[in-house]
Amino acid sequence: MEAAQNDLERLMIFEHARITAEAEYAKNPTDADNLTRWGGALLELSQFGDINESKKMLRDAVSKLDEALTINPAKHEALWCLGNAHTANAFLTPDHDEAKVKFDKATQCFEKAVEECPGNEHYLQSLAQCAKATELHKDIHAHGALSQAQQTLGGGSAPSSSAKGSGKSKNSDLKYDIFGWVILAVGLVAWIGMAKSNVPPSPTR
Repeated sequence: MEAAQNDLERLMIFEHARITAEAEYAKNPTDADNLTRWGGALLELSQFGDINESKKMLRDAVSKLDEALTINPAKHEALWCLGNAHTANAFLTPDHDEAKVKFDKATQCFEKAVEECPGNEHYLQSLAQCAKATELHKDIHAHGALSQAQQTLGGGSAPSSSAKGSGKSKNSDLKYDIFGWVILAVGLVAWIGMAKSNVPPSPTR
């Protein structure tokens, strides 16, 4: 129950951050900081919903972060977030060669982030983790776990309601494991901090 409440709070925080960033973008479309916050919020929101929704959120996140980097190519926060978005996208891509292209893009982003901010432990850790990602991708897809998750979470039918419930739970756990591997806890804390600075007060009960 507490975990579900935490998920709901996170969803509300990042959805509010997304809406706020979208409104700010209408006023100032060349604010790289705002675009990075927008991309980061979309990256976090991609953890919710089914796999198809996750892929759409990730595509949107990549678009916003690319835009931020067009304005400020040296923005290491945007580079780091973009690397995480490419990594998450790769894990949700069944084809190994296609996934490898995304992992390579992620590696380049993390390397650039380290160049712009040398010694940043989180960037270095992401770069080290990305080096192991290809093998992990092979293991996951060798067992058909993600394709099963796509059937269950993406609207596929299941033999029975109990089987569907069980499968949905397991596959949801798998997707959260992947995103948990991709997005470092410290990143989550940072985004929550930024989002809460603009979050509306909770309604009184």
